[in-house]
Amino acid sequence: MTTVTDLYPSRGATEVSVPRQDPVVWSPPGEPGPIAVSELRAYERDGFLPVEELITQDEVAVYRQELERLLGDPAIRSDERSIVEPKSREIRSVFEVHRISEVFARLVRDERVVGRARQILGSDVYVHQSRINVKPGFGAGGFYWHSDFETWHAEDGLPNMRTVSVSIALTENYATNGGLMIMPGSHKTFLGCVGATPRDNYKKSLQMQDAGTPSDEALTRFATRHGIRLFMGRAGSATWFDCNCMHGSGDNITPFPRSNVFIVFNSVENVAVEPFAAPVRRPEFIGARDFTPVR
Repeated sequence: MTTVTDLYPSRGATEVSVPRQDPVVWSPPGEPGPIAVSELRAYERDGFLPVEELITQDEVAVYRQELERLLGDPAIRSDERSIVEPKSREIRSVFEVHRISEVFARLVRDERVVGRARQILGSDVYVHQSRINVKPGFGAGGFYWHSDFETWHAEDGLPNMRTVSVSIALTENYATNGGLMIMPGSHKTFLGCVGATPRDNYKKSLQMQDAGTPSDEALTRFATRHGIRLFMGRAGSATWFDCNCMHGSGDNITPFPRSNVFIVFNSVENVAVEPFAAPVRRPEFIGARDFTPVR
């Protein structure tokens, strides 16, 4: 078994703050791709890249129709890959959507999507995780502040910060309906959280984050230092963000739903090993063990 050094300790007795040990943009300077040089510099600095129209309105209509089909399918609802709201019992997320749906599989393979991931990560990529997130109006719950990498490192075994996410809006993102919030520049510091990881922690954390949650004091320091950016935009817009960005989203108590498709690309040179701070791996529909490059 290959031994991999743990550069980012977490889930211990104390909260730790560690400077990032990895690049943010892995491709060589001037490498051709769909992202302009100025945009890559902004991504490296802030940890995110908004794209005003990644897909067209006609394409949005196709993906929304597929979203509604999946949500209305009793077989999907009963599948373990579907996560439901604790109170309303409505579907909150459907994981591994690129394997469930050929419509969303085509989106993953779209060069506008996977091409940007390759350019940021400087290699071929595979899908570490995909899902559709649904925030219907009148009370859908938010996602508390966290770094995705902290969880993917601790519970899935991703060794390095060579992973990027894209959130593609399928509905309008207003300032009021529970949109994505990121602390700009927070991706350059790793925050290791307190507390051991319970067995099968994912069953609880996908409904409400607990293990892997930073302290109020740490979040206050981060927010004071970096500020908070709220992302708004029409359906079809997208936000690319680094795996270590401190981010979250609020509840949606408006009548206006917020749905998005969320794809996580990981470098084929950063494949998962054993978890760094969890007793067992999470299921493969949450943290993939198929490292086949997206073609």
